[in-house]
Amino acid sequence: MMKTAYSKGNLVAKTGNEVMAEALRQIEPDVVAAYPITPATEIVQIFSQFVADGTVKSEYVAVESEHSAISATIAASAAGARAMTSTSSQGLCLMWEMLYIASGLRLPIIMAEVNRAISAPININADHSDTMGARDTGWIQIYSENSQEAYDNIIQATRIAEKAKLPALVAMDGFITSHCMEVVETYPDADVKAFVGEYKPERYLLDVKRPYTLGSIDLQDYYFEHRYQLAQAVIDARDIILDVAEEFKRTFGREYSFYEKYMLDDAEVAIVIIGSAAGNVKAVVKELREKGIKAGVLKIRVYRPFPAKQIVKDLAHVKVIAVMDRSDSCSGAFPPVYSDVTASLYSARVLGPKVLSYIYGIGGREFCDEQVVKVYETLGEVAAGLEKYSREVEYINVRIK
Repeated sequence: MMKTAYSKGNLVAKTGNEVMAEALRQIEPDVVAAYPITPATEIVQIFSQFVADGTVKSEYVAVESEHSAISATIAASAAGARAMTSTSSQGLCLMWEMLYIASGLRLPIIMAEVNRAISAPININADHSDTMGARDTGWIQIYSENSQEAYDNIIQATRIAEKAKLPALVAMDGFITSHCMEVVETYPDADVKAFVGEYKPERYLLDVKRPYTLGSIDLQDYYFEHRYQLAQAVIDARDIILDVAEEFKRTFGREYSFYEKYMLDDAEVAIVIIGSAAGNVKAVVKELREKGIKAGVLKIRVYRPFPAKQIVKDLAHVKVIAVMDRSDSCSGAFPPVYSDVTASLYSARVLGPKVLSYIYGIGGREFCDEQVVKVYETLGEVAAGLEKYSREVEYINVRIK
């Protein structure tokens, strides 16, 4: 993320949850339906206070479960409302069947999602198991390194979803981002409202002058074609994401794309990572560069649709890559982000880089700079032929007997 020279916002100290709620207040959706779950509770708690105080005209629906929350949001969106929700971990799991319905019906719902480990055992701390489990539900997935990105991403996601006619979730790491206070630049209410614009759905169920059927039974005659259309819509969303990012840059002065490159252009060793830990990695890379080590980072922001061609182009020259996953795949050959990166390289016939798989930070396990340094040391040894290249998954800071 690069900040341009001008600024027309206000600098405020807020947590990730507070700034997510602030973005929702400025967008002022027609309907917000949610059920509290740690560590996402504050987002809708704060927003519900905005509703109670009359600060926004939104309808807040307090439901009895996360399944009901997404169901109410789907109903509101289908009826023609700009609708949003928020959840985390088990709450996202309870929404599971409805996630597919939201995307299959092409409803531009926005979800503020706070990444948290999935039980069992019970854990309330950060990892990416929840959203990685939902990676193929047809939702656009945008990840945030910090509170500023969480705020900016919610604003952009509103435009992206409504133009693509797809639901979108914006994720940030639980407690690390959601509960830690940072200085964030927020923008004037009028500018945010102008950027997201007035929501004018093409078709909606309460349009009595143009009645239509939504969500009817769809068997072998047409189901395949409709799923193909959904898949193509997710792919086509790539151009929409870039167009919205470019307009966001012109309006607010912050630059976004599918991912952020940090000292990557001439890197010989690099880490690919998602979320808050990218900040740790960038700090280490800066120190390594001062020692003459050509290290770099590629921080994925948009995970779905996965920007395969673009990532291949920017990683093809790197000698050795470490893909860092904050979730595991208990039955797959490799964890999800590693699988996507390596499949992209292989399908493009880019076989030069050696790619190592690391899993870190599960259930909030500490991930510190010393561990990042060790990863780069291993990458350097593999690049120099001093360390055997292995395709096995390496677990960082876990006790294995």
